Amino acid sequence: MSEKTIPILPCRTLRPVLDFYTALGFEVTFHQKSPNPYAVVERGGLQLQFFGMKQYEPTASYSTCYVLTDDVDGLHEAFRAGLKAAYGKVPTRGLPRIGAVSDTSHGMRQFLLTDPGGNCLRVGRPTGAEQHHRPAPRETFARALHFAALFADSRDDPAGAAKVLDRALGLEDEHPTPVQLVRLLALRADVASRLGDDATAASALARAEAVGLTEEQRRSLRDDLRRLADLRRQTAEQAEGARANGRLSAVHVDRIMPAGGSQRHI
Repeated sequence: MSEKTIPILPCRTLRPVLDFYTALGFEVTFHQKSPNPYAVVERGGLQLQFFGMKQYEPTASYSTCYVLTDDVDGLHEAFRAGLKAAYGKVPTRGLPRIGAVSDTSHGMRQFLLTDPGGNCLRVGRPTGAEQHHRPAPRETFARALHFAALFADSRDDPAGAAKVLDRALGLEDEHPTPVQLVRLLALRADVASRLGDDATAASALARAEAVGLTEEQRRSLRDDLRRLADLRRQTAEQAEGARANGRLSAVHVDRIMPAGGSQRHI
């Protein structure tokens, strides 16, 4: 006898959710429009089911499930590539969004993926036999990183993480090591980006880039440096998009305004 658990997750409408999972490499294996909206998507041994609720509010959702995999990083890269192809960018804030890969204090390597319906998939694998949260470190900056990571990557609360990080980065009588500083700044840039605070994200990115590191330190910061590189690329894409929109707006104004400045009748 064998058993299998299949999550059944809510959404307001099915189409945006199905398009999202199709971009991730899932196949829609069942789609019912009436009398009750219902659908099934599958990717390898993973199956998710969805039902539609007109009164459902995705931004207020608490629905979640855990996906265990033996290749967290490979799946993360595949999902990012699929989202980039479908959306023209990798969404990291709002709905939908995908977070960075990180090692948690409860013995998991994971990332968070939130679909257009507000459902959060936690995708990860165990990194050790102990699955309980480790005690918080006593050292100032290690402790700040511990709690900020819990807020950002486990509770999906970037505002809470920002408060912890700002307190640590604002200390004047204590100073983090270069490795700690890069980790603090990488997470600060990440949560600022999620909150739409582009100025703080840019400042944290610039500070992190200025930190001198040895090759050994860079190896220990693999995930953090990857997070920083992704954020720089995202920032560059957003800046280019803003410039393109500005050029289009200027062209539009030129077309409706004659050289003398009076508006044409259109």
